[in-house]
Amino acid sequence: MNKRYELYQVTRDLSNTAMGITKADMVIRNVKLVNVNTAEIIENIDIAIKKGRIALVGDASHTIGKKTTIIDGTGYYATPGFIDTHIHVESSMLTVKEYAKCVCVHGTTTIYMDPHEITNVLGFDGMKLMIEDGENLPLRVYSTVPSCVPACPGFEDTGAVIGPKEIKKAMKFKEVKGLGEMMNYPGVLSGDKSIHKEIEITLKENKIATGHYPAFDNNGLNAYIATGINSCHETVTKESALEKMRLGMYVQMREGSAWHDVAETVKSLTENNIDTRFAVLVSDDTHPDTLLTDGHLDHIIRRAIQEGVKPITAIQMATINAAFCFEMQRDLGSISPGKWADINLLSDLETVSVDKVIFNGELVSENKKLLVDVPTREYPDFSKNSMKLKKELIPSDFVIEADGGSKNVRVIEIVEAKAYNYQRVIEMPVINNQIKSDTENDIIKVAVVERHNATGSIGKGFVKGFGFKSGAVASTVSHDAHNLTIIGTNDEDMAIAGNALCKCGGGMVVVENGEIIAINPLPIAGLMSDEKAEIVAKRVHSIELGWKKLGCNLISPFMTSALLALAVIPELRMTNRGYIDCTTFKSVSIFANFSK
Repeated sequence: MNKRYELYQVTRDLSNTAMGITKADMVIRNVKLVNVNTAEIIENIDIAIKKGRIALVGDASHTIGKKTTIIDGTGYYATPGFIDTHIHVESSMLTVKEYAKCVCVHGTTTIYMDPHEITNVLGFDGMKLMIEDGENLPLRVYSTVPSCVPACPGFEDTGAVIGPKEIKKAMKFKEVKGLGEMMNYPGVLSGDKSIHKEIEITLKENKIATGHYPAFDNNGLNAYIATGINSCHETVTKESALEKMRLGMYVQMREGSAWHDVAETVKSLTENNIDTRFAVLVSDDTHPDTLLTDGHLDHIIRRAIQEGVKPITAIQMATINAAFCFEMQRDLGSISPGKWADINLLSDLETVSVDKVIFNGELVSENKKLLVDVPTREYPDFSKNSMKLKKELIPSDFVIEADGGSKNVRVIEIVEAKAYNYQRVIEMPVINNQIKSDTENDIIKVAVVERHNATGSIGKGFVKGFGFKSGAVASTVSHDAHNLTIIGTNDEDMAIAGNALCKCGGGMVVVENGEIIAINPLPIAGLMSDEKAEIVAKRVHSIELGWKKLGCNLISPFMTSALLALAVIPELRMTNRGYIDCTTFKSVSIFANFSK
């Protein structure tokens, strides 16, 4: 792949090429330019490229020499390469290199990953592994430093703790462009010194502090943005999206495998006559089968168009707006002189059909086929030894004894394809002084087992909405502490599911009547596979079929289950320490004496 040059290194080369003194390395001829600078489409444009950057946009005939590679752009729309400003690569269950192979062919040329999943398990070394894995790819892999490890201090146990000291060190890395999503918004609003120190360090380095603000409160939102936090992907209503954009916050409108927020959030644009510069499209969490079948940002842009956004506006939301979000507009986001030559050629604008991808001035993909080699990389042994349970699990570990005569039990009620949930208090029957799953009313057990330090702690409760009639499932993909989460109708299958993942180094499993019917091993930190995307996608599909066999027909239910322990999103979550009320940020009992 071509060498990557900073702009200061090639100013003379680019100027000379634009003047015709030096000939271009590549010229794309006669394209329809999707000009995101001015929101217009300009016919019959050439693009001259030198040393991986754009030298000229216009008539480039005088830049063509004997060694110039010419690409015929007739009939194509030329767009900037797509940019994802909020992505957790670990959620794809793939290594960074394998992930890059999937998204590059769909026109994604830059990502800003937040590796807080692996960092919660392996600490600072895990983050470094991800950054190193992002080198020498047909994809610009930038990173943010995880801001909340653990995500909810005092309410859960993780494999590591990252604080101001580690963040200050990581900010010196050239690949690091900012602070990862600040999920601890209560800490921001309450003036927590450590949290504000993290933001201070980031701003001192002139880097971006990214956000996570799911609440809808004007004073709190103003206080949050006033700290310098510039973006938020946890926006699920058109009203909230509009308010954040009015306050100058980038709203990262999300469409992943499970979180389908674009249909609602883009209404803030389609129903109001506003400037769209603060609207950005992101994926957040995407499974390999989604990447292989639907695509990546091309799919999300297409979804925005389907919901009524103008095509050129939707493309701006994944290009120039995204570049401004991370203050990298000098290098990225538009097809303009001086920018990196990351260019997509689309055969159709409405359907965002990416036929050719030029990255850093080199044709790297054509007809969804990668044209460059991406070497594999072996992850070290320490990254594959993350399952540390105190003992083998047995059925009695999951027994929930009744609290005297109380039958009022707190239950997490999930919402399909959404990250938030509801806290319910439901009267449940007591059998032999135990509260058991109630499949007739769609209420089953959930347990979170600490798996980093062999403490033996297990949080237990109930969840409603998955539709299980039998069996159990387990996963070590359990945001953000990534402890072992087990959901089931009976204690026996729950124990079998948890032990199966302990043996294979983590992953996902489905058990019914004492038999493992599907398993997806994820040995790297219990989060990622070192296999090819097609193999992982096939295993994920088998897990999906397993869930259906147990009675669940939700969209990407394992993504929804992965958030059951994420104690930073309302209303009720379960960690290895028990229930957390995420509206008050207090630990609460399984049993309650009120109704809701």
